[in-house]
Amino acid sequence: MWDERVTRYDFGPGHPMDPVRLSLTRGLVRAFGLDRELSVVAAPAAGDSTLALVHRADYVAAVRAASADPAAADLSYGLGTEDNPAFAGMHEASALIAGQSVGAAEAVWQGDVLHAVNFAGGLHHAMPGAAAGFCVYNDAALAVARLLELGAERVVYVDVDVHHGDGVQTAFWDDPRVLTISLHEHPRTLFPQTGWPDETGGPAAEGGAVNVALPAGTGDAGWLRAFHAVVPELVAAFRPQVVVSQHGADTHFEDPLAHLAVSLDAQRLVAEACHALAHDHAEGRWVALGGGGYAVADVVPRTWTHLVAIAAGAPVAPKTPVPEEWRHEAYARTRQQAPLRMTDGRDPRWADFADSGYDPADRLDQAVIATRRAVFPLHGLLP
Repeated sequence: MWDERVTRYDFGPGHPMDPVRLSLTRGLVRAFGLDRELSVVAAPAAGDSTLALVHRADYVAAVRAASADPAAADLSYGLGTEDNPAFAGMHEASALIAGQSVGAAEAVWQGDVLHAVNFAGGLHHAMPGAAAGFCVYNDAALAVARLLELGAERVVYVDVDVHHGDGVQTAFWDDPRVLTISLHEHPRTLFPQTGWPDETGGPAAEGGAVNVALPAGTGDAGWLRAFHAVVPELVAAFRPQVVVSQHGADTHFEDPLAHLAVSLDAQRLVAEACHALAHDHAEGRWVALGGGGYAVADVVPRTWTHLVAIAAGAPVAPKTPVPEEWRHEAYARTRQQAPLRMTDGRDPRWADFADSGYDPADRLDQAVIATRRAVFPLHGLLP
């Protein structure tokens, strides 16, 4: 999913959410010739009836008002803050990104395609009635809501952004048709200070929310161990008809806004794992979204190009050189030296939780077992 106008989602100079990361990702996808392996299409902006699947009418009206007159942004809706400065055209740009994720969900559910990617999406912090964490409209929640509206009975949402997927969790807190799984840095050390293991869903959907709160400093082995110790068993038990995944690149060790130490190579392995989960449990139906990520030249374009390539069935080998023309473009746009290869030079390995056992002295294993104990029994699984 791509429309050049998504780059108008721009909070201004100095804001971490620089839209150049989207332009550079699109350029790298093009430089690898992935356009020949997939269809590049644009969907219309989400209209009011679609936005109403998740967002309150008064909030949408507030976004429209701030979009027309940024100086009049209403702080009570999270607009005009340091994280979410108001800007002219904010409603239109936000609704366009939401429309791409909704369009991706529609195409997958209707059988037009097996996989669809909107790397401009994944804006998972927006709440029904407020902007938060650089997110105005929650395109991820809207994509899931649209799937439900079209008749899906079970949707799994997997979020591997470094920040908790709080907005999506909130939207489906009491909906047994949706299983939200979020792996993120521990709320003690990172925004939004939610996503504790005991957040497991509302009365009508106990076990519908799953949270793995990872210690700051977690690297490849721990991150992959946590993912595989929690996600595959729960997805298998839930039996989703569609997998929606959010691939924020801000778990990376170079990201300036968080404290995990994950490599590009591990991020690629998790994208492959989400792809496999869709084929193993959802007849291949997979909607993949972007998310956070603020190392805009070195990390984000490579991570999301790997994501697109995996979805296209044309994965890029990690040691592949980055095309020279794209490196020139990246330097011209950011004045940063672009990476030479599609890898960080890592060979991530992880110990299987079931085979190696639980180490009660290990902080990562403590996080994993806290989640398993909180939610696995609610799905009939042994912790």
